[in-house]
Amino acid sequence: MRLRAARALVVRTARTVRAAALLLACAVAAVGLSACGALAGAGEETADPDVDPAQVDAVEVPELGACRVLTPDDVQRPSDATRTVPCSETHTAETFAVGPLPGTLADAAYDDRRLGQFAYDTCGKAFTAFLGGDESAVLRSVLSWAWFRPSPQAWEDGARWYRCDVVGGPDGTDRYAPLPTTARGLLRGQRPDDRWTVCAAGPVVAGSEKVACSEPHDWRAVTTVKLGDADDDYPGDRLVEVRTRDFCSDSVGAFLGYPLDFDFGYTWFGQGEWEAGNRRSICWAKTPR
Repeated sequence: MRLRAARALVVRTARTVRAAALLLACAVAAVGLSACGALAGAGEETADPDVDPAQVDAVEVPELGACRVLTPDDVQRPSDATRTVPCSETHTAETFAVGPLPGTLADAAYDDRRLGQFAYDTCGKAFTAFLGGDESAVLRSVLSWAWFRPSPQAWEDGARWYRCDVVGGPDGTDRYAPLPTTARGLLRGQRPDDRWTVCAAGPVVAGSEKVACSEPHDWRAVTTVKLGDADDDYPGDRLVEVRTRDFCSDSVGAFLGYPLDFDFGYTWFGQGEWEAGNRRSICWAKTPR
């Protein structure tokens, strides 16, 4: 769902920040803004028992609320024809938004970058509303989203629609967890269930495995910091990093009850995600709880 061009740091500190550790860079795939991989031909896909031949080159808008068993490999493809399953059965994806593409994209090429920008804006807003959380809760969730367009053949036949699916895992995971009958409202409330909030297992935040907080972990994403408004220009890497660090020092200290010494981490995002619409950084507390 979300773009990831992040820098993550770990800091050991007292109430006055006394040392910053090594800067670590991480880059996670951007599901929303690119069409990764190639779609197999119709002949290949229909041989797969998990593929519905009726969906392969479908021109009509997909079904809202449909559930599927998707894998991370599936969401790397620009189009998807995986069979639907009853939402009462095991599934890893649920379609939460569908519709026709705007007329301004009627003549767009199949891989036009404007399609990705439209999906990022449209699916991103619908994702937040569907889960029932605010921007901070969504950014600190293990849930993410993927979007799909028609197949190349359907596109050539005039199909112009989009499909947004919530999936049971963060960007970059190698497997998705099963979702409940519906994911609607999963992040509603002051503290969502730990099964849907993100933690990290490892000595540092960057490069560590991102897991649900219901699993053993070393770090918890406890809050986010908003660094600008929608119309603001990108303030630059250095300013974003410093503002993030200072806020996270105070915020994580408060979360932990103001101990004398504590470890905290922070993840900030670069100009690419800023231009895509993200104005937040993430604060991490070193805590197994």
